[in-house]
Amino acid sequence: MPGDNTVYYNYQITICYISFTFHHPLILGITLWDKKTLNEDLDVHPQPKTDLKLSASDSLSDKANLLDVSASLKASFMGGLVEVAGSAKYLHDSKSSARQERITMHFSQTTRFEQLTMAEFGKITYPQVFDQHTATHVVTAVLYGAQAFMVFDHTAEDNEDKQEVKGNLHAMIKKIPSFSIEGEAELTLNEGEKKMADNISVSFYGDYELERNPTTYIEALQTYKDLPNMLRESGAVPVRVWLYPLKLLNNKAAKLVKEISESLVSKTEVLLEELGEVERRCNDLVRNRSVDDFLDMKGRLQMFQDLFSAHKIAFQKAIFKALPAIRGGTQEELALANILSGHYRSPFAANNLNQWLDNITNELDILNSYMRGLRDIRVVTSLGRLNSILFDPDIDIVICLSFTSLKYKDTYLDALKDFVNSEALVNPVETSTAYSFQVTEPWFTSFDISNAMRQNLSLFTSFSKANKKEERTQFVIASISDTANPGTSIRLYEKGKLINPKFQPVSKPPLPTVEIQRQAITLKLQKSPTGETLKFRVEYAMVKAGETIKEQDWKTRDTPDAERPFVLDKLQPRDQYLLRFGWRSTRSVIAFSRYGKMLGRQFFLLYS
Repeated sequence: MPGDNTVYYNYQITICYISFTFHHPLILGITLWDKKTLNEDLDVHPQPKTDLKLSASDSLSDKANLLDVSASLKASFMGGLVEVAGSAKYLHDSKSSARQERITMHFSQTTRFEQLTMAEFGKITYPQVFDQHTATHVVTAVLYGAQAFMVFDHTAEDNEDKQEVKGNLHAMIKKIPSFSIEGEAELTLNEGEKKMADNISVSFYGDYELERNPTTYIEALQTYKDLPNMLRESGAVPVRVWLYPLKLLNNKAAKLVKEISESLVSKTEVLLEELGEVERRCNDLVRNRSVDDFLDMKGRLQMFQDLFSAHKIAFQKAIFKALPAIRGGTQEELALANILSGHYRSPFAANNLNQWLDNITNELDILNSYMRGLRDIRVVTSLGRLNSILFDPDIDIVICLSFTSLKYKDTYLDALKDFVNSEALVNPVETSTAYSFQVTEPWFTSFDISNAMRQNLSLFTSFSKANKKEERTQFVIASISDTANPGTSIRLYEKGKLINPKFQPVSKPPLPTVEIQRQAITLKLQKSPTGETLKFRVEYAMVKAGETIKEQDWKTRDTPDAERPFVLDKLQPRDQYLLRFGWRSTRSVIAFSRYGKMLGRQFFLLYS
């Protein structure tokens, strides 16, 4: 009598079981024997056992092994043909992030074992069941007990080492049984362990009736201590059943024509694991903060997610349709094999999906590398928000660093959409042609574009720092498509109007010519080679021993024009001054760069 675990229905001895459709596994109320016969010949004996296991795997295969699920039942689960409840809901719990580390604690108990004796097999009370052809098996034995799964998750930060987090998490979970034995008074955690415990989330799936499911490490510890005493005889559920083919009792009975081979079930499982890994990668990208700042990229990711989800649903529907037909003998196993091969020939094959995710990850890394140096600059996420700044009456000048290449036609997303709309998985068509991912050079891999972006970033950064005091000048970052200026461009707006889509701010001034007199210093500043120079601005502050120069200590002076030098006079020979200087261009934009220090009668360039 083959064994199978129970994942949904409350099995009872002699309930008939239909294997070849799996749409309604139990035919409730249909039995071969009357209640009196069963009560006389039912063998019942205690079978107490408690077991504890830890698992670091999140694969469906290992989850099924913990639940003792057969390959046949696993195939039905993957195709959505069975509904799970109680502890078996654990099968649905998968990691949502590639940064997520997980340890699962599996606690199981058994209480009693019930089985039919051989006497019943010779005296069938209701033989008409064989003629109805509605069942293939009968339940002949049940093992009762309960199971519980506590899933401990910790999501590593970007700056944390995943292996270290995994090791620490495993160590924390291994402590739980010892804490339970020692008692709550012995629960002592160091600061690192307390911090780790605070960041552990817990999910509970079990056959036990809890007042409240644990969600934290400390709550899980208390639940673990309580579980052994919570299972009463009346609360035990079937954890494993044994089935007997009706065909062996009567040739008229329906029979299971064919079962799915384990190798094909394994291939289906591998495919779903690949899709799960892709889903986790995509989830991590969507959660990246920079994605919310750039709606063009967010739109592509959301479209990818939607198409991916549609394909996954279509794949499961195809399995749902094929499995009963194969088991019932109306289709060959080749039907399922064709569904798998159709997937691997499609744009949704894992290698294609991961290639696209690799590209968008690289694109996002480029954006993040630029954004790290611009944390103080406001990111404008929509045209409406940009317009609210451009037409603000208190703002005259807006300098916008625009990422210009984030919006483009994505041929791979088009291929995904076409495949989903074709319903090729539901109605597979034989073809030997596999989709080939078209490798095109992304905009961010171009050396020329990268070089121009670096230059724009440097100019924009120095420009924004130099103009912090300019109340009527605003610096922003946005995504504005512009094929004429790939990568980035600096856009200059004046009173709401775009003046220059490829604005080149005045660059950092070179070292000036310095002439030192007894009580004065003359700076002969050079004009900007990259932009119009209207005049020069010099800021200076007196340096006092042991004191830090504050922003309000700086004094500002402008030259009348760009032709005359700057003279700082009325200086005392022993006084020390710190100077910084820059160009002032049209539209009140300044570019400061060099710092110098005046020590007595000597002038030193400190840094640029």
